[in-house]
Order: sequence, then structure tokens, then C-alpha cells
Amino acid sequence: MPAARASYADGPISIIPKPAHMERRPGRFTFMAATAIAADGKNQGNTAYLRSVLRAGMGLPLPVVPAGTRGSRVELICDTALAELGVEGYRLEVTPETVSITAVDPTGVFYGIQTLRQLLPPALERRGAGAGLDWSIPCLVVEDRPRFGWRGFMLDEGRHFHGKETVLRLLDIMALLKMNIFHWHLTEDQGWRIEIRQYPRLAAIGAHRPGTARNLMAMVCKRHDGVPHSGFYTQDEIREIVGYAAERHITIVPEIEMPGHSRAALAAYPELSCTGGPFEVATGFGIFKDIYCVGKETTFAFLEGVLSEVMDLFPGPYLHIGGDEAPRARWKQCPECQQRMVQEGITDAHGLQLYLTNRMARFLDAHGRRLVGWNNILNPGLDASAILQYWVGRKRPIIEAMGQGRQVIISSFLHYYLDHSYSLTSLRKAYEFEPHFAELDAAAAQQLLGVEAPLWAEWVPNRARLEYQVFPRLLAVAETGWSPATARAYLDFAARLPRLLDRLDIWQVGYARGHAIEPPSLEQALGIFTILQSQTKTADG
Repeated sequence: MPAARASYADGPISIIPKPAHMERRPGRFTFMAATAIAADGKNQGNTAYLRSVLRAGMGLPLPVVPAGTRGSRVELICDTALAELGVEGYRLEVTPETVSITAVDPTGVFYGIQTLRQLLPPALERRGAGAGLDWSIPCLVVEDRPRFGWRGFMLDEGRHFHGKETVLRLLDIMALLKMNIFHWHLTEDQGWRIEIRQYPRLAAIGAHRPGTARNLMAMVCKRHDGVPHSGFYTQDEIREIVGYAAERHITIVPEIEMPGHSRAALAAYPELSCTGGPFEVATGFGIFKDIYCVGKETTFAFLEGVLSEVMDLFPGPYLHIGGDEAPRARWKQCPECQQRMVQEGITDAHGLQLYLTNRMARFLDAHGRRLVGWNNILNPGLDASAILQYWVGRKRPIIEAMGQGRQVIISSFLHYYLDHSYSLTSLRKAYEFEPHFAELDAAAAQQLLGVEAPLWAEWVPNRARLEYQVFPRLLAVAETGWSPATARAYLDFAARLPRLLDRLDIWQVGYARGHAIEPPSLEQALGIFTILQSQTKTADG
């Protein structure tokens, strides 16, 4: 007689990110035809989401019943008694009769649903898996809350446009990982990717380039492949994506670059530059000397008009203006910029960028938004409301700013940049990076909002390359953002990883595998010479 097939519920519990506290108990709960979902009035959205996820895989009816109904059930309840877990925390208790997810807010309930989802067999993610499978989970109690309130991923679509379906797919995976910030880099030298109705040429001209420099040699020689690259999101598409993210408790932070990385906008409206152009949308990558003219009031009318439409589309509290890699040579030669300096008592070109940044911060503040910028914007006199995103440079100024109350997001260039080769940033290196600088005192540490992993897309032309670069490293960043620092250990994470990768396999996510994610020591030692994955391995290899 053959041995009974082991249940998934009998195996190890492998949740990513790792919960703050979990206690396994004897027994199991089994989903069956009689199982219902019982929820209070605050969890109607969560109920619809959970029901759609479970029914797609299980094929069970899972009727919705009032809170308090008896029988085999999943309970989704908001309870103010759990206030100590915060808005995003939750309590999950599984008994043989009931799965109960309680939280002070529906956001916490949603994250409890993601833990429940990972307790179930990966086959749940396969539509129509249903019949004949054992949908059991172990009895346990989880009390969980995030370490940081900002757990982000950034997608650069200025360099390469990937489209709505790819973005929705990424949002689904982010939700599974309890990530809550999607930073959307929508404008660049190589492309403008959002419809602005007041300025139609941004999409008509700025969203299209005649080709792309496919490697460093092509950039040096100023050649491109001659293959046109185009794409932008209509405002209706933006609203759809924003709504999809909101259902998954993800805030989208749009980035509209200024004053640099603006070549695509200047190709459409060259009069906003210091020289008047003409310009073409860039086909190569790097830093371009023509940027927005800060001396012209028409520049600020344009920027405020663009940001007004962007704020209408994105209801979240944050708007990113970039602010990095802005060469100031044109400003030094521009009569209008020099006149601005005299009028405002500005002594150098650095002060001109500070003027622009603070003016944008005040404009956003008047509309109930906060400005976010790369740490290049840090300057004495920077508006107190501005949030820094630290990516590169000396830590000391950042630590001092945090000590003075400046809020900061950590996106370390050497640890979290997902466009880098695995030789430079292995999975282990990304996981073991500690974003809490040792020099921070308790008060300054309160200004650390969280972590974010950017994917810059110079060398990311398609979904295969994107998924290879992002996964599984994004899982490491997600766990850093959520799990207590004391609970994190790479070997433990690596042991839990296969079960989550089984889910990505079902979704046909083309993540990096084996040798690629943890290259030999010598290859890692030489990683700085292979910083761009494009120059080392293909997405297939």
C-alpha cells in the first residue's frame, strides 16, 4: 500500500517577509466546500480580494457571511484593541475551525491575508488548480507588524517603457511581499511617459525616440540601433493602475525629474531651456548639460502645470522631483538665470537648484503633498518638509540631517540598485545590508522612513531582463523593510526562499537562479568592473 501523500501543511512554515512573532500549534484548518468568509463592514475590499484569490485556485464557493457567523470560516475583523500593532500590523490565528485575521485597520488585515496566502500550497496561484488538492494550513498564532513604514520598489520607465500589464504584475508581487510604496520614475532624457493634457507635445514628441544605444561603445560613438522606442500612459490608464495599487494597499509615488534628466521634455518644449534648443529625445544614456532654465517664469508655470495634473492622478501624499545629476554649466552662462540669482540674492549655481527645489516644495505643500528628492538636493536652507532618498555619497551629511529632523529613505547604490550585476550585488549582499546606520542615535533613527530598491532601466529593455534583475533580490529588500532586525538571518531566509519561488514559477516570473544570484567570491570581488548586468550575462544565462 503506497504511503499517504504528505500535506503541504505538515512542512516547514516559509513566510517572506518573516513575521515578527509566530507560534505553531497542533492541528490544521482545511478549506472545504462549507468554508465561508465572515467580515465586518470595514473589510469589504479585503473580502473581495481574498475571495478572488482563493476561489481562482481552490474552486470553492467561499460565500460571504456576516461577522459572527459560526462554522468553518475565515474572519476578517477590525479591532481597536490591537492598536499597539499599528495601522499595518495584524494578528492571525488558525484553529481547526477558524482562520481569524484581526487588525486595527483594513491595511493590517490585508497583510494578514498575504501571510495566509503563503501558508497555502503554491498551487493556489494556478487558476483552476482546485479539485483533489489538500487546502490545509497549520494551526498557529502570528502577531506581526512592519519594522518600517516605507517599503518600496522603484521602476524606471523613462529609459524603457514596459507597459500596464508589467506594472500590474509587479504590483501583485509587491502585495504578496507586503511592500507598500511603488515609486514610478516616469520622465527622463530618453522618454516622457505620462499624458499631460495642458502640454500635449510631452507625449506626442517626448514619448518617442528614434533608437537606443545598446551598449557602452554605442554611447561613446553616439550611435543607436535605429529601432524606434515609444510609449506613454494615458491619464485613464494611470487612474486604473492607481486604483489597482490602492486595492493592494500600495501608494504610488510618481517622479517627475527636475531640473536635470529633462531632455525629453525639452525636445517637446525647447523654450524651457537656457539656449532654446532644438533638442531630440536622447538615444544614449548618461548626464546631459541642457536642463530646465531656472531664470524663466515660464519654466515654473510649466512645472506647476505638470505637477497639478500629476497630483490629480495620484492621490498619495508624496511627489518625487528627482533632483540628481543636474549639471549647472548652462545656468552659469544664461542671462536669465544670472538675473534670477541677483533678484533672489543667490550666490552660486547650487543656490539656483535650491531655489527651484524649495519653490516646488512650497507649491506641493500648498496642495497637501510632500516633496521627495534624491539626496543630491540636500543643501543648507532646504525646505524642512523635503524628504531625502539616500542613494550615494557621504553618510555624515545624511546622519546630521536626520539629527535635525530630516526624514530619509535608504536606497544604497551598492546594496539596493537592482540594475547592478549580481557580481556586484549578490542576493546575500542585498539581504545583509543594514539600513540603520550605526552612528544614528535614538532620536535621529526615528527619521528613517524605510527602504527602497530602485531598478534603473538603461539596460532593461524587456520583461525578461526586468524580472531577472529584480527577483529574487526584491524579496531580500522586502524582508529588511518588514521583519525585525533581530529576526533576520541570511541562511534562514535562504531556507524559506524556495517555497516562495515556487509561487513565482507558477506566475512564470523569470527570476535569476543558482550561480547567478550568489557568484563565486572572486567574481564578486571583481563586481565593480561588471557593474551593469547588461555587460556580463543575459537574462537567459
